Amino acid sequence: MSLEKHPPRAKRSSIEHEEERAWVSFYKRVGNDLALATEVLAQLDADPDMKRAHLALYLGCKESLRRHKVRQARNKRIGLFVRWLCGALFVQWPSAWRRSLRQVGDIAVECLPDTTKDIGKEPAMAKTRQLTQDPTFATAQADFRQQRTGVLSAEPAAVAPQASDSAPSPATRKAA
Repeated sequence: MSLEKHPPRAKRSSIEHEEERAWVSFYKRVGNDLALATEVLAQLDADPDMKRAHLALYLGCKESLRRHKVRQARNKRIGLFVRWLCGALFVQWPSAWRRSLRQVGDIAVECLPDTTKDIGKEPAMAKTRQLTQDPTFATAQADFRQQRTGVLSAEPAAVAPQASDSAPSPATRKAA
């Protein structure tokens, strides 16, 4: 042991000790807690002596507020990108598909064969045209209309002599 005596330490009161512990905890927490950083910064701005005594704490509060602003700007950019991406994926992309499918449908309809040019190739259409020109069909159609309306018209009487040359009409078959 040395022979020299150490100077006696000044005893601190428990209040001063707790104050120091509070300031140390502020140093630790000010980086993560925005509300605390704002409060401490306001207190240090109000008292220049405290600001000089705790300059590192003051600068830590400023840095914490600056980081918070940068974080908010970054989150805003990310949010805008996500909104743009979701709009592109779930709104614009399906509507573009609908438009293109509509156009593809129009193209597919245009690729179908034209029925007005192919009437002669379709056997049912040719047979229909042949039957409408046949006088027995005209007589049968007139008789059908007469039965349906119940009124005698002058047309079946005019067509009947021509029809008797080829085949008897259904009305004459019933009368016989």
